[in-house]
Amino acid sequence: MSVGNISFVKDFVIVGFPGLQPHYYGLVSAVLVFVYVCTLAGNAVFFVLFVMTKSLQKPVYCFIINLVVCDVLFSTTTLPKIISRYWFQDGTISFMGCFVQMFFVHYLGGVGSYVLAVMAIDRYAAICYPLQYHSLMTNRNALNLILGCWILGLVGPLMMAIRAYPLPYCAENTIIHCYCDHVSITTLACTDRSLYSIPALINALAILLGSLAVIVYSYCSIFVAVMRISGTQGRMKTFCIIIMMYSLLPPMINPLIYCLRTDEVKKILRQFKKRKIVATIMQKKWLMLNIDKYI
Repeated sequence: MSVGNISFVKDFVIVGFPGLQPHYYGLVSAVLVFVYVCTLAGNAVFFVLFVMTKSLQKPVYCFIINLVVCDVLFSTTTLPKIISRYWFQDGTISFMGCFVQMFFVHYLGGVGSYVLAVMAIDRYAAICYPLQYHSLMTNRNALNLILGCWILGLVGPLMMAIRAYPLPYCAENTIIHCYCDHVSITTLACTDRSLYSIPALINALAILLGSLAVIVYSYCSIFVAVMRISGTQGRMKTFCIIIMMYSLLPPMINPLIYCLRTDEVKKILRQFKKRKIVATIMQKKWLMLNIDKYI
């Protein structure tokens, strides 16, 4: 295509779910709002507990809080626009806004993968090297790992955004997706996209397969260590920890998996509930005493 025939776009239109009938728009938008609210509420519970409770301020919970932040930011980056698409029939996103969304989608997705890999390393050290765990996984080392996740995840998405932004884009501006990503955007470019798609694919595979390799290795090592534990109860307890820490589910239920199922968090929640019950009983007694004075 010659340069004279290229019509540069000023914005993009997010289609969402292709082929979805208009009479389902209200239902889909309601479901997405429910998912978003559950994501914010569920993750906010653990975030507040983490800030208020010193006993949770340990390396393992520091990793979880970073996963919480990642989940909330990813949902906030993607869901509001697709909700607007189906609720208000407004799927238009500016040219710059689409690239900003693309950057954060890939950045937060990569950081999430790295955090899961770091959590796998943490559980591997805790179960396979229990005596050395506290010397290996200090707060300083945990902080270095967390910073490494956020810094390392920045490189690939930043390069993809910088390379894709100046490309010439044709009159077609429809993105057949729920949000802007590298494939959806570069497909609309009036140029050979293989020069851009192949490095992006290599980066994605390196992140996903690298994190998966670390998690699988930790699974296998922990499984061998668990088999050496004497006693059925010890094995079951360790398996419960493994399932809790490594379940890969959407951000909406990550708080239930990583936070609310841990004994320490449940103990804190029970303490809050007990304090509330005691306060309610004291309040009732005070009211009864004051009522008696006037009867």
